[in-house]
Amino acid sequence: MLALNVAKEVRKDALVFQAAAEAISSGAVASVTTVQRVLEASRNIDQDFLSSVGSFPVRVVIRYEEILPLRRRRIERMLEAACRILGSWTGAGGVRDAIRSSYAPSEFETALNEVLRLYTQEVRVLSRAVRLPLLLVPLRELAAQRLSDVMTDVGARLARDVRLATYGT
Repeated sequence: MLALNVAKEVRKDALVFQAAAEAISSGAVASVTTVQRVLEASRNIDQDFLSSVGSFPVRVVIRYEEILPLRRRRIERMLEAACRILGSWTGAGGVRDAIRSSYAPSEFETALNEVLRLYTQEVRVLSRAVRLPLLLVPLRELAAQRLSDVMTDVGARLARDVRLATYGT
């Protein structure tokens, strides 16, 4: 189930990069319509995921009214970063050169950490989508809080490590 979930998230992130590339190649800026299109496609990916895990012994009911504001902000931040980086990519250098020309080191770390923080918040809300027997709900909440704490810590360290790998400082 974890592997399926990771694949689902990769598919959703790929939508953002594809939308950014389309905006850059057409000379346009990513718009509210672009964000809405990516959001709708992400819901379809969620539904594919739920169909594929239907045989697992838990039921998942996603409450999009809680998820969409967080997901929208995350997609907006990712789209902004992807457009910024792709827009400065000259083709002569690699992705690190494009990032370096788009962001100051601390600004890049902050942007990456913001995307990871929003993802952590989304996962926290999604944890409530897993339907368990009433006796197990406190355990689910404890596990969800612990997961959120770990993701927040690891996300900050990951953002720092990516900054260091990209800029060397």
